[in-house]
Amino acid sequence: MKILVVEDERDLGILLKEVLEQNSFTVELSGEGEEALYMATEMSFDLIILDVMLPGISGWTVLQKTRQRGLRTPVLMLTALDAVDYKVKGFNLGADDYLPKPFDMRELLARVSSLLRRSKTGGTLTNDLRCGDLVLDLSSRTVSIAGVPVELRRKEYQILEYLMMNKNRVVSKRELEEHIWSDEEEIWSDVVRSHIKNLRKKIDSVSKKRLISTIRGHGYEISDR
Repeated sequence: MKILVVEDERDLGILLKEVLEQNSFTVELSGEGEEALYMATEMSFDLIILDVMLPGISGWTVLQKTRQRGLRTPVLMLTALDAVDYKVKGFNLGADDYLPKPFDMRELLARVSSLLRRSKTGGTLTNDLRCGDLVLDLSSRTVSIAGVPVELRRKEYQILEYLMMNKNRVVSKRELEEHIWSDEEEIWSDVVRSHIKNLRKKIDSVSKKRLISTIRGHGYEISDR
């Protein structure tokens, strides 16, 4: 899953990026309002973590303009302004959650996972993604098939998580690249197919049926239909 972190405190921004990447997220970082607005509206993200006090236009303005343009990406406001009035303002402008500074990274990760689950399940909160006997636990970031643990590399986990969050929908190679790899990472031409091949080996060796299908000319789909 791909997250845009908008934070003008450089050290905190870098720390957030490192922590999120250690938890299998792909992260882009911005420290300025206008740049953040451009990235939010021109690039594809699954979640935006947005500070209020930014150089240039404020986080309030970034949030307001993204919502005016019809962008429904979940937004977690992250700011030192913790008075109730500020929280109400954020929610009225379209924020999905609000975390005042200082905060515990464990709480941040919990809120991020909660927002992502709700955005993909229509508001229904669950810790697991399921497809047949395949279970992906979003809290522990573990995968099992009929109770048998499956060890995945980081990119394999990220691809599987994205496919399962889009179960029964064909996901293109380009969409996977945009959501799994950051701009700083090199992507060689056959990388997605290679990871899908490895995923199939690990999953099909335990599962009772093939769950990941290649839809020629379109992409990949995970389905238990």
